[in-house]
Amino acid sequence: MMHVAIIGAGQAGAALAARLRSAGHIGAITLIGDEPVAPYQRPPLSKAYLLGEMPLDRLLLRAPDFWAAQDIWLVTGTPVTAVDAAARTLRMGDETLAWDHLAFTTGAVVRRLPAAIGGDLPGVHYVRTLADVDGMAPEFVAGRRVLIVGGGYIGLEAAAVAAKKGLRVTVVEAAPRILQRVAAPETSDYFRALHTAHGVAVLEGTGLARLTGAGRVTGAELADGRQLACDFAIVGVGILPATALAEAAGLVLDNGIATDDQGRTSAPQVWAAGDCASFPHAGGRLRLESVPGAIDMAECVAENILGAGKTYVPKPWFWSDQYDVKLQIAGLNTGYDRVIVRDGGAVRSHWYYRGDRLLAVDAMNDPRGFMIARRLIDAGRSADPVRVADPATDLKALLA
Repeated sequence: MMHVAIIGAGQAGAALAARLRSAGHIGAITLIGDEPVAPYQRPPLSKAYLLGEMPLDRLLLRAPDFWAAQDIWLVTGTPVTAVDAAARTLRMGDETLAWDHLAFTTGAVVRRLPAAIGGDLPGVHYVRTLADVDGMAPEFVAGRRVLIVGGGYIGLEAAAVAAKKGLRVTVVEAAPRILQRVAAPETSDYFRALHTAHGVAVLEGTGLARLTGAGRVTGAELADGRQLACDFAIVGVGILPATALAEAAGLVLDNGIATDDQGRTSAPQVWAAGDCASFPHAGGRLRLESVPGAIDMAECVAENILGAGKTYVPKPWFWSDQYDVKLQIAGLNTGYDRVIVRDGGAVRSHWYYRGDRLLAVDAMNDPRGFMIARRLIDAGRSADPVRVADPATDLKALLA
């Protein structure tokens, strides 16, 4: 019977293994993770888990007995060190494992600051794994000073947690504005005002020269010469696809592990899904850093391993929680030329257009606006910008 091995026991790997079984695969399934815990959710790490509002058992993607009940061999705390695509084997620990199909769901790794500018100093933390967050949690003591390097969503979520816990928070962003890479100025303005209202100092257009300290981080020198003192630092400057193992195995890379529109890599019987994988999209290639995207692509790959021949069609959506604001994002805003602001007071949404075509929406505490925009975008439809901008417009009517 066919043995499917999956490297990477995160959201995509767990979804792929579960879908293989539910789709009728009766052969062996091996799910291999390098962390010493069962598959868990990452998004709550920098939000509810760090706040102490979500215990570890609720982080887990499945009940502890799920994997054995589904006859899925879950291997934890064991990195795969080599893959031989021609021989169809992999090496984990002291064991060589043969497979018939292999899936890379290795996810991503954090961008780290160079050691030469203090990136490895004790007291400098990164947000990616459970161990990362467990390691920084004791630092969150009211009154302490935390420096957040990077004004993307991870950095801002960490800033919100720190501010809620009574810390003195400074966010340093090298770009002219926070969220510049992922959002319009209107969304940047909204979140800057939100953080400022909670006492966070937001320094934009301000590069980091180095983190300073003897034996432990105690401050930072900025590119303009200013000196900041801190008790610890959190670095959130993005992630990179985890492709080292795939590259060593000879797979083609292109902003991640390159796949076709069904999730196949350049090697026969080898697949990829999730944050580590890029796929054809709109005449180019796309890699989504998204939990829903990881799940959808992994489930599509699972079905294709079993012969379904399905094209993966991404339907991107994302979210972020900061203070009492839930941001929900639908679509991809790449190439927008205008933003329509729908201001409903307590709820607000920013609609991205290229010409008259709706591309994406940022919805702040506006689940209705998010769901309607998402339905329109997924269906390839648009909405009259004038009607969208009018708070009196019943958004549901846009679906008619």
